[in-house]
Amino acid sequence: MTQTGPVDRAARWERLTTLPLTALSVMFLVVYAVPILWPGLPGSWQRVCEATAVLIWLTFWIDFAARLTLAGRRRRFLRDHLFDLAVLVLPVLRPLRALRLITVVLNLSRKAESWARGRLAVYVGATTVLLVLVSALAVLDVERSASGGNISSFDDALWWATVTITTVGYGDHYPVTGTGRLVALGLMIGGIGLIGFVTGSLATWIVERVSAQETTATATVADIAALRAEIAALRRQLGPPASTADVDPQGAHATDD
Repeated sequence: MTQTGPVDRAARWERLTTLPLTALSVMFLVVYAVPILWPGLPGSWQRVCEATAVLIWLTFWIDFAARLTLAGRRRRFLRDHLFDLAVLVLPVLRPLRALRLITVVLNLSRKAESWARGRLAVYVGATTVLLVLVSALAVLDVERSASGGNISSFDDALWWATVTITTVGYGDHYPVTGTGRLVALGLMIGGIGLIGFVTGSLATWIVERVSAQETTATATVADIAALRAEIAALRRQLGPPASTADVDPQGAHATDD
């Protein structure tokens, strides 16, 4: 009987939890966004959203614990997933509640990468939209009630997130709280990475296109040279063309007579 190794068990766990965790991540994003987008939501519904978010958060903890248990080398797993552990621990503190969304971004991004492998544009586009949306929600959550804050609506937050990730930075809207600035820092780092990734991919595509055109042009020149060589060889086989001296000048004798 064959025994299943730690790597196989971990891979099986990943396959089994991919779809449920993706659905829970989307649900977490919804229950987090609803109270922010509708501040006048009845208190009962706000409590339902908060309870649902906590339950989903506990599920993320269970997934992390399960992956740690199934990992063959647990110390190495912890070293490789310190950031995941940090974003699970830190949001327990109320001021850092917005950091819960980082786990949602990481989870959805990881699933999108596995599903859209070979479809780079889909993966990058989905990650960019998700990062902008999550950052807008997070900064609105902490800045709306802040003293001296200038981000008071989702339109303002979405505009701020867009100009920040594109490194435009008009300065008409900006975070004033520590948590809001932390969200801005993450968005800036993510924006620089995505822009660099897109720029590098575009440059690689252009180089490949130019190389392909140069290869085609080189092949065309080589084909023309080969055709000329074949024509020259054919002429040599046929011999030199007949000169006018070899032609019997019957017409001239006729004029002499």
